[in-house]
Amino acid sequence: MNKKAFAFALAFSLTGLTTAHAQTKPTVVLVHGAFADSSSWNGVVADLTRDGYHVVAAANPLRGVANDAAAVRTVINAIPGPVILVGHSYGGTVISAAADGAGNVKALVYVAAFAPEVGESTFDLTGKFPGSTLPPTLDKPVDLPGGVHDLYIQQDKFPAQFAADVPLAQARLMAVAQRPLTDAAGAEKAVAASWKTIPSWWVYGEADRNIPPAAMKWMADRAKAKKVVTVPGASHVVMISHPHDVSKLIEAAAAN
Repeated sequence: MNKKAFAFALAFSLTGLTTAHAQTKPTVVLVHGAFADSSSWNGVVADLTRDGYHVVAAANPLRGVANDAAAVRTVINAIPGPVILVGHSYGGTVISAAADGAGNVKALVYVAAFAPEVGESTFDLTGKFPGSTLPPTLDKPVDLPGGVHDLYIQQDKFPAQFAADVPLAQARLMAVAQRPLTDAAGAEKAVAASWKTIPSWWVYGEADRNIPPAAMKWMADRAKAKKVVTVPGASHVVMISHPHDVSKLIEAAAAN
């Protein structure tokens, strides 16, 4: 083999090894919650992709737990190999259900999120401990067919309620772009609790105004979480204000 052919063969071999190594990492599926969208994961995505992870930010319909879990499960089922499933806020309720029956989910990561027991709803857990200031900040419900309503946070109250540690200009844009949750989704009782059988990791802010930190600690303890990270001063959107803390925990879950 001449030098040129040898160099080409060596480069091809190394490329193959690099690709094979990259494929050994699980895929990370990120599920946003209510009043947000997939762009809320941008900082986390930047970290994970830099570190060689394939990432999918799944669109959460926010219409109902069973419906939303089915939509996320179609994403999971289309991915070959192991998956790290990450949920924010109501997205935690969704991943708890979506992972049920999906054999490739190796870990659940709850980011300022709900993890209901069977028979519990997101709204049940919101009020289980004192401290949530969300209810009075909600706007007038928007009527939908069938007696269901869309819920929004009042735009002028959104920055302080949802994203107090995010630059004000950015938080105001988020308020305009927020996606609504139906009241039916918030009240729907969970029929699966995958955190009972799949290892979980947790991260949340100590200044969360949507979900009382005491509630998240209680849920993490109940789930026997492998690790719990509390971020001092962080708001409900800890993945926006402290993306490195969140991505670091996701990578810890992936390495476990």
